[in-house]
Amino acid sequence: MSLRTRAFTLVEILIVVVILGILAAIAYPQYSRAAEDSKVAATTYELQKLRHNIGVFRARNSTALPEVLEGDGTWGPLVGRDYLLSPPVNAWIGGANAGVIRFSDQPDSAFPDGSYGWLYCPSTGDVWAAGYDERDRPMTRP
Repeated sequence: MSLRTRAFTLVEILIVVVILGILAAIAYPQYSRAAEDSKVAATTYELQKLRHNIGVFRARNSTALPEVLEGDGTWGPLVGRDYLLSPPVNAWIGGANAGVIRFSDQPDSAFPDGSYGWLYCPSTGDVWAAGYDERDRPMTRP
């Protein structure tokens, strides 16, 4: 009587590895697309919230605009108990500069370099998310 141990052959293991690789190749692009979609949704929500609170500020202050400064999250009186609890962050840009404000009278015309997250026009109160076009749609990354 011979003792024979049952084990997987090298070919069987290779087939399983190839199948797992194919499944991973299918799943990864969907995951990365979902991650980008969530960044767009978060930025769009922050932009809408920011515009709404600027409008509320103007209504409460006889159409005066809030004193916003260029720089890192310096939304002035908008950040506090009455309007925004924390400065908005542009998840589409991401990184350390996602809260930085730059003055401009128009939205981005090309995808920015990541040095700012928001564009604000101090004379009109208009605000745009960096990396978004004039129709509030995200631009494709370079």
